[in-house]
Amino acid sequence: MKTFYITTAIDYVNGSPHLGHAYEKVLTDVIARFRRLMGDQVYFLTGVDEHGQKVQQTARARGVDPQQFCDEISQEFRALCAKLDISNDDFIRTTEKRHKDVVAKILQQLFDQGLIYKAEYKGFYSTRQEQFLQEKDRNPDGTWPELFGEVTEITESNYFFKLRQYQDWLVDFLKTNENFVFPRYRQKQVLEFLSEPLNDLCISRPKERLEWGIELPFDRDYVTYVWFDALLNYYSAVAEKPGIWPADFHVIGKDILVPPHAVYWPIMLKAAGIEPPKSLLAHGWWSINGSKMSKSTGNFVDPVSFADQYGVDALRFFMIREMSVGQDSDFSIDQFLSRYNSNLANDLGNLVNRTLNMTNRFAGGVIPAADESTTGDEPETALRALWESTKPEVLSLCEGFQFHVALERTFAFIQGINRYAEQRAPWKLGKSTDAADQARLRTTLAYMAEALRLGTALLAAVMPSTVVKINGVLGHTAGADWQADLVWGDKLTGNKVAETAILFPRPQAAEKK
Repeated sequence: MKTFYITTAIDYVNGSPHLGHAYEKVLTDVIARFRRLMGDQVYFLTGVDEHGQKVQQTARARGVDPQQFCDEISQEFRALCAKLDISNDDFIRTTEKRHKDVVAKILQQLFDQGLIYKAEYKGFYSTRQEQFLQEKDRNPDGTWPELFGEVTEITESNYFFKLRQYQDWLVDFLKTNENFVFPRYRQKQVLEFLSEPLNDLCISRPKERLEWGIELPFDRDYVTYVWFDALLNYYSAVAEKPGIWPADFHVIGKDILVPPHAVYWPIMLKAAGIEPPKSLLAHGWWSINGSKMSKSTGNFVDPVSFADQYGVDALRFFMIREMSVGQDSDFSIDQFLSRYNSNLANDLGNLVNRTLNMTNRFAGGVIPAADESTTGDEPETALRALWESTKPEVLSLCEGFQFHVALERTFAFIQGINRYAEQRAPWKLGKSTDAADQARLRTTLAYMAEALRLGTALLAAVMPSTVVKINGVLGHTAGADWQADLVWGDKLTGNKVAETAILFPRPQAAEKK
């Protein structure tokens, strides 16, 4: 069976992780976990991009060796993955030998094929973006966009990759593979970019200007351009692992779709005789309180401290619930607290404790079997019908990366369980001595627990630790076959439940810690 191979972009180590890094990790993790739950053999790669001029400059400014600097920052990204419960199978660093060997091999191959040549270049260079610029990159008034930072004019000899030679192939490839980029409208943006002639790509930097990079195997006076180096990590990480390449999905931010991932990368692979990836998923950006994220202005969310304060699964839930994959979204504490209190604390947290409390009060803490004399009644059949419509819809939505809607539907089902509890009112049935009421009580407790188990199972990819906790208080261990676990049944009958569970403490209490 072909492994489902998925990656994040590798994060540039010139700064510490922020909310955008956290979202990309969590989104990719949700996809990876969902595919595993659906039975796929998954290989999930993330990592860091450690070469380039910005890293060299930042390390020098701090008075440390570039490798030491990279070691420190890369550890922050590893810690972020651990904190956010990211289930990656591998973590690659572009300073690792396994990566550098593959880059050198491909560079030599392309050079031997005559696809890399040396020429003098005169033009404008952006240190911030580590790229050469063209006149078309200017603003209408002739200035350079702020994102390029300081732009200088330089003249130097460099090596160039014959990118232009493959432009027609890439256009044909994109027209043939209409789902190469998700969302599809971004594929149109790639084709619009390709409507203008490509320039050959400068793939080197002279060591007199930049030392921190992978040496060109055919000229030791030069190092590799950081993008030509970084883009090969997705392949270099699995080059020696059969059955993984090509990648199924690469999850990246929309800002690095064009030209790096959608133009440079597939052409580089094509030229090297390597099969291109199957799909790119380009996600949107987060703003904070309606404004652009910025550390300097204080408009910034540290995902690690936020997760420490409110809980890892609460942060994972909010990011996936709030952002439609591919679109931009806004992160505000007010909206977070609204979702936290309504969905997590009230809908889910209260349901769990209501189920535990009623089972302990009226069934000795043991989940009873449903009484068949009552399972055909309207409240029970309505709850079962709600589940049977919710399950396939949620699975279909997840297949199409519509995780925010899948969560909405899942919590609509959880709200339905709460309505069922209100309708049946086990706290009233438990006080009755009537045999029919006692039968309804047993069924109500059984149905509340089973529906809770099922609704919780749908959260497994997004809130994994919460699912384990809820299963634990229900005395349940999820089976190896997730889809089989999504069938309504009597798995919980006879289970001893916990007395209580504080899953989502009120945020005010969290802030006082």
